[in-house]
Amino acid sequence: MTHPANLLPPQQWKASWKILFRFFFIYFVLQCIPLDWKYYIALFHIQWEALGFKDIFYLARYTPKFLPSDSPFGGFADWGIIALIALTGTLVWTYLDKQRKEYNQLYYWLRAIVRYRLAIGVIAYGLLKLFPQQLPYPSISQLNTQYGDLSAWKIFAMSTGVVPSMEAFLGLVETVAGLLLFSRRTATIGAGIIITFTGNVFMSNLAYEGGEYTYSFYLVILALFLLAYDTIRIINLLTLEQPTAPNTVRLQLVKPWHRSARIVLKTVFIFFFVGLYGYKTYASYKHNGYQYPQTPGLADAAGIYNVTEFRINNQELPYSLTDSLRWKDVVFEKWATLSIRSNRYVHPDLANTEEIYAEDPDRSYELAGAVSRHYFTYGIDESRQVLFLQNKNKYHQQEKLVLHYTRPDSSRVILSGINEKKDSVYVVLDKINKKYPLIEGRRKPLKL
Repeated sequence: MTHPANLLPPQQWKASWKILFRFFFIYFVLQCIPLDWKYYIALFHIQWEALGFKDIFYLARYTPKFLPSDSPFGGFADWGIIALIALTGTLVWTYLDKQRKEYNQLYYWLRAIVRYRLAIGVIAYGLLKLFPQQLPYPSISQLNTQYGDLSAWKIFAMSTGVVPSMEAFLGLVETVAGLLLFSRRTATIGAGIIITFTGNVFMSNLAYEGGEYTYSFYLVILALFLLAYDTIRIINLLTLEQPTAPNTVRLQLVKPWHRSARIVLKTVFIFFFVGLYGYKTYASYKHNGYQYPQTPGLADAAGIYNVTEFRINNQELPYSLTDSLRWKDVVFEKWATLSIRSNRYVHPDLANTEEIYAEDPDRSYELAGAVSRHYFTYGIDESRQVLFLQNKNKYHQQEKLVLHYTRPDSSRVILSGINEKKDSVYVVLDKINKKYPLIEGRRKPLKL
C-alpha cells in the first residue's frame, strides 16, 4: 500500500530538478506566450466586425521569430536563440533564488500554458481538415498536369485531397486531441495522440519537402514536454507494476473570485479558438473553401480544350511538342482561372506552407508546386466579349493578355487578341469530352 506521503507533491526538489525547471520554464514561456510587438500590431489591426477564420488561424499559429522568415538560418535557429536566452535566464535565476525548495505551482502554470498553446495549435489545423479545405479536391488543370511536373509536396496534397472523407477523419483526430488538452485529467492522452499524429505530419513534411516541418516539430516538442510529466508514473504502473500516485499537483486559488475568473477566462478562450473559429471555418467550407478563387469564370466553359488552330502574327503554327510559342491545351476552371499548357518555361512557385488569402489573385494553391502550365486569373467584359488575363505566378506577374472571345457553339471557343509579348494571337479551342475515373467512380463501368 502506498504511504499517504507519497501521494503529495514533493516539498523539496533536487537541485538538478530546480535548474532544469528554470530553464524549461523560461524556454517554453518564450515559445508559447506572444512577446513580439508585431503580433500585437497584427492583433489590433484585425477588423473585429468582419472577423474571419483567417485572423484566428494566424493568432493560433504564432511562433516567435528573431530571424527573417526567408533567412536560411530561420526556423530551428530561432529555437537556438530562445535556448540561449533561457540558459542566461537560468543562471541569473539560480543565483538570485537559492533558497526556493520547490516550484510546484509554477510547474502547474507552465503545463497549463503549454497545454493551451498546443491545443489551439492543433485545433487550428484540425478544423481545416475536419471541414476539408486545407487539401482540396484537385482542379481540372491539376488533373491534366503530368506527374513529373508536380513537386513531391503537391503530389502528397493532391493524393490526400482526392479522399475528402479521409481528410475529415484526420481533422477529427487532430481536433479531438486538442480538445483533450483543455482538461488536465485528459491532457496526457491528448499529448500522446499528438505525438503520434503530428509526428507523422513532421515526417511527411520531411519526406515530401513540405514547408511546415519546423512548426509541426514545434508542436511535437510541446506534446513531449506534457507527456514527460506522467512518463515516470506510466512506466511504474504499466511496466514495473508498482503502486503509482495520480496527478498530485493542484492549483491553489485562495480567493473565490480567482476561481470564477479562471472559469470565465477558460470559457472565453475555448469559445474564441474552438467555437467561433469552428463556425467561421465551417462557413468557409460551405462557400467552397479558401484555396481556390471564388469569382465565377466564363459561363458553361469549364473543361479542357484542345488547341485546334494557333496563329501568331497571322502565321499558323502546327502542333509541336517543342515549340515554346504554340499552346498545347487550355483549361477553363469553374472559377476565373485559365491555364495554358505549352513548352514555355514556368518558374516554379514552390510555396508549401499554409497561407490563407482573402483575394482571388493571391490564392496560389492551384499553381503552387507545378510546372508546364501558366495560370491566369481573368476579368470578363461581357458586353465586348473580352477577357483580361493576368499571370498568377509571382515570377511572371508582368504577363498580361487581352483576348476577345467568341463561342460559335457550346464546345468551341475562339480567342483573338494580344499576348504577353504584344504579338497578335488567334486560337481555336475545341472542348475535349474527357472523363476522369476519380470523378466517375471506381465501382461502376466507365466508358472512355
